[in-house]
Amino acid sequence: MAAGTRVAIGAAVILGVTTYMAYVGASSSWQYYLSVDECVADANALLNNRIRVSGKIAPRSLSIAADRTSATFWLEGSRSGIRVACVGRLPDNLAEDRQVVVEGKLENANLLLGHRVLTKCASKYSSGNSAPSIVTRKPSTLRGS
Repeated sequence: MAAGTRVAIGAAVILGVTTYMAYVGASSSWQYYLSVDECVADANALLNNRIRVSGKIAPRSLSIAADRTSATFWLEGSRSGIRVACVGRLPDNLAEDRQVVVEGKLENANLLLGHRVLTKCASKYSSGNSAPSIVTRKPSTLRGS
């Protein structure tokens, strides 16, 4: 076999393995999140799978450990809810009545074991209803005029 042919075959194998590894690595981040209602409705099919679930933390249900390494809460949807137990780093703005996305594994139909909680920053996404104020001065009040 000619040297050029061996190099071409080697490059094709390396390119194929690299492409496959990139696909496998990126495919886990392509998962979209489910609503709480979708998660509860499809609980049997989702058992022991890694999922992301979006919902609102129910009032008076949030319990955070003193060292902020774990939390439990009830995640509400529009028609149903699910209990969540999270272990790991918690966001500073984790609070009741806040929309969150929990990444984890559905342990059973009533429990989501989370390893990551993502919160939305309210101030970052608030609508700007008022126009920005611009301070202007009359020419007579400016010094040097």
